[in-house]
This record gives sequence, structure tokens and C-alpha cells, in this order.
Amino acid sequence: MFRSDNGRVAKITATPNPTLPRKGEGKQGHSKKERIGKMKKYLKEFEKLVDIMAKLRSKNGCMWDKEQTHESLVKYLIEESRELKKAVRKKDMKNLEEELGDILLQVVFHAQIGRENKQFDIASIISILNKKLIRRHPHVYGNYKVKTTKDIEIMWKKVKAKEKLKK
Repeated sequence: MFRSDNGRVAKITATPNPTLPRKGEGKQGHSKKERIGKMKKYLKEFEKLVDIMAKLRSKNGCMWDKEQTHESLVKYLIEESRELKKAVRKKDMKNLEEELGDILLQVVFHAQIGRENKQFDIASIISILNKKLIRRHPHVYGNYKVKTTKDIEIMWKKVKAKEKLKK
């Protein structure tokens, strides 16, 4: 459960992860119970991360974390992106895993600052991203027909151009 800025509690239910193989799909198939168990684990860890960041920026938290702003954090996002790029280039999966966590930290950090300033929070960030991914993939979530990745690139550019007009 997450408490939003207006005090409402939003219950997040565990639904099967569509990226995991379904039962009977190859040797890695998972039952519905296993998929739901994994989703609960993901949600628990994500909630813990959001709570840690809130505590770090709280009255009794870390002085350094409390002093940070969106502007002061930009250099760390750039630094972490370079480190991630290096891990990918070296094909160092253990380091890649760690660097992805550092990038996620940057997102959660900015979300916490946004929440404190009553601008946005992690839930709104995820909601906007979910809508964008669905909107930009009408060949998966709609009736748009594609035959090649070139078709997808053309469709993607059309969707992005439409989005820019609305801004």
C-alpha cells in the first residue's frame, strides 16, 4: 500500500507479470501463483525503496540527502549514466545490475523531492510512463498493423509528433 500526498491509501494488487513465461511456455514456465508471488516481492522491495528515500529526506534523516534539489542531482544522474554505459560496454552484468539500481535511485530521489514540493510523486511518474508506453505501442495495445521494425519506427515518429502538438 502507498499513501499518496493527499492522504489516500492506494492498494496495489499483484497481477501476473506479462513478461514472465506462462505455464507450459518452454522450460521456464511459471504458474499463476508463482507469478503473483514474484510480483508481491517486486512491490515489497519497491515500497521499501520509496520508504528509505522518504526517511533519508525526513527530519531525522541524512543531512546530505535533505540538501539535494533537482538541480543538484543532475550531475549524479549523468555520472551514473556513464557508469551504466561502461558496464554495458564491458558486458559486466553484475555491475550493470548495480548501476541500474543507481539510476533507479535517481528516479526515486527526484520523485521524493517532487512529492515534498507537492509537484508529483513516484505513482504519477509511473502512471505517465505506463500511458506513454501503451500510447507509443499501438501495434501491441491497439489495432495498428506492422510488418517490420521499420514500420514500428515510422509509427513511433507519428505518435511522438502527435504528442508534441498537444504540449
